Amino acid sequence: MTCSPEAQAVTRGLGFDCDDVSPIVSVRLSWAHWTMPVLELLVVGGAIFALVHAVRRYRAGDRVNLALWWASLVYLFVIEPPLYFPEWFGLDHIYGFIFAHNRFTVQFMWDRLPLYIVAFYPMISQLAYEVVRSLGVFRRGALPGAVAVAFVCQVFYEVFDHIGPQLRWWAWNPADHVVNQPAMASVPLQSALLFASVSFAAMTYLVVRLVRSGRSFVLWTAVAGVLTPLAMALAGIPSRLAGGNVTAQAWVLGVELGLVWLAGVWVVVTTREVVQPSAFARYYPAVYLGVMAVFWISALPAYFGAVGGITADGTPIGSGLYALACFCAAGATLYRTRRA
Repeated sequence: MTCSPEAQAVTRGLGFDCDDVSPIVSVRLSWAHWTMPVLELLVVGGAIFALVHAVRRYRAGDRVNLALWWASLVYLFVIEPPLYFPEWFGLDHIYGFIFAHNRFTVQFMWDRLPLYIVAFYPMISQLAYEVVRSLGVFRRGALPGAVAVAFVCQVFYEVFDHIGPQLRWWAWNPADHVVNQPAMASVPLQSALLFASVSFAAMTYLVVRLVRSGRSFVLWTAVAGVLTPLAMALAGIPSRLAGGNVTAQAWVLGVELGLVWLAGVWVVVTTREVVQPSAFARYYPAVYLGVMAVFWISALPAYFGAVGGITADGTPIGSGLYALACFCAAGATLYRTRRA
């Protein structure tokens, strides 16, 4: 069953019925919000730009970028199906229905997986890696580099994560209290920590250590992608020890998120030897941040008019203060790469 009652409730809130979907692929040119095609162009274009850059780096003798690009897709196809269809993997009695994406131009897997999400994984992994590489952090080793990636990915990812539900890019299932609670406004804290930081930091560390060792490129790229969810599971243990106490879980996840910021800022600030940023690092992160700023500015009237965290259109808002902090941190990081 791909359209449970919970899935029906969430998708109908987004404006469509999950019974009326294509099991393989669907293409449409109508969107629930004007930002959706712009977001697709931004993310898919960024993934293509990242691939071109990765191929150039590969030809120049550095295999990490290309390995990271492909490892991101391996990770995607390991982690996403259980999230969309927990009943297929016997997880429905644990997690239940978690969230649903809205209908974008191209969708796969019963309209659960938009093309732009497929592109988002290699795009954001390359963005974080290239920014950190330009700061010279990887010259200090794979571990400091991975810590910096956790921070950089956090601040760039969360400006996207906190605006998505309000603009109907996706919707979380409010009835799911295992994964979607505790939350920071409309964003589950587990998502903010595990998906936006831990996953890409772990994957980057694995790729740098395994692929740079001179071993099989294809084999170790795949291994890095497959092992990334394991790192997420390990990082999630402290919050699970709090049991069903949402307040305790919120404190644990909040402390872990704070450590990502503290450690990341410390690594970035104490790294003195920068390298000349690539064309991708010079242009794409700034374009990404600029487009996200336009999205946020357009959403501010509805955001400030929200009552009880819900806009007049019936969509939940994210944390504007946290998004602003992420914008400032991302901008400061880009300024530091520009000074190279």
